[in-house]
Amino acid sequence: MKIDSTNWGILNCLQQNARLSNAEIGRKVGLSSPAVAERIKKMEDYGVITGYKAEVSYTKTGYQLKAIITLRAFMGRLKPFLLKVSEFKEVLNCYRITGNENIIMEVVLRDQIHLQEFIDGLITYGEVKTHIILSNLIENNPITGGAGLNEVEL
Repeated sequence: MKIDSTNWGILNCLQQNARLSNAEIGRKVGLSSPAVAERIKKMEDYGVITGYKAEVSYTKTGYQLKAIITLRAFMGRLKPFLLKVSEFKEVLNCYRITGNENIIMEVVLRDQIHLQEFIDGLITYGEVKTHIILSNLIENNPITGGAGLNEVEL
């Protein structure tokens, strides 16, 4: 399978609004609705499209803070943290990274007290640094075909 410019166009449409109909996508990329459906199915089958989801406002669901938290694990505490992190409901995204820290997390919290309690739970695993997010400058930017990526063979 090849991700050609038409497939990139379909991917761009879906990343901007996954609820677009195949007919609407077809009008944007110059294909019929059945042709769009066939290409989407192929990209799903090949694992290019990995799922669809709704974006939910953290503030409208009762959370006041969004933060980036890094963790530099103490000796012997990284593996226990890796086993535990999936239980933390506050964590939206968690990455194991290179550099001075081992972990970077994006979290949502009700308020400063919740933040304090969450940090208190993390400090048993390592040194924690917290960065409160003031605003989103770029969020969920679509992956697009770029230099050298216009056509990708799978």
